[in-house]
Amino acid sequence: MNSAQIQTFFHTLRAANPSPQTELEYASVFELLAAVLLSAQATDVGVNKATRRLFPVANTPQKIVDLGLEALSDYIRTIGLYRSKAKHLFATCQILLEQYGGQVPRTREALESLPGVGRKTANVVLNVAFGEPTMAVDTHLFRVSNRTGLAPGKTPLAVELGLLKRIPAEFMVDAHHWLILHGRYVCKARQPLCAACAVAAQCDHGRRLQSTID
Repeated sequence: MNSAQIQTFFHTLRAANPSPQTELEYASVFELLAAVLLSAQATDVGVNKATRRLFPVANTPQKIVDLGLEALSDYIRTIGLYRSKAKHLFATCQILLEQYGGQVPRTREALESLPGVGRKTANVVLNVAFGEPTMAVDTHLFRVSNRTGLAPGKTPLAVELGLLKRIPAEFMVDAHHWLILHGRYVCKARQPLCAACAVAAQCDHGRRLQSTID
């Protein structure tokens, strides 16, 4: 995918969805952090079901610490790996209270120092909550970046750095959302919907597929 194709690719995605949003439900920066932490190896739908029960009862670091680890675990038990996630979230809340006055820090280094918060989670929080031009490379972004030729790479970090280098600045803040939604609903893992894809003409895979038909 060359520079002109990348420009058209994102113009098309933006025209279809001018204001993309995360599908995780949240009403504060902390709720976003908690939801993303819980979303590892889980669907947004599954996380939202759990947080709809948890957040009305405990939606701040102090309230979660007051709730206690056992009760927290019960609220999120429908999510995969809920025991370890509960421990991570509980420990994160303790650190936020002890070191950050109960507030979510705004730097990558501070975020990544929190239990259960890796580079991907930190990038989501920086992008969604604080408007930073970051790329949280999950399985969808990794697949789309490699399949389309947008930013091929063998590791999530290589793909992330490639995306930051190749995506034009005007699209950068929203690019993460467009790519994850495209991967989730169109550029699927096993059966990509190439025939219905609006950006197939810009995609390396789509053009190869078309050439076999022609």
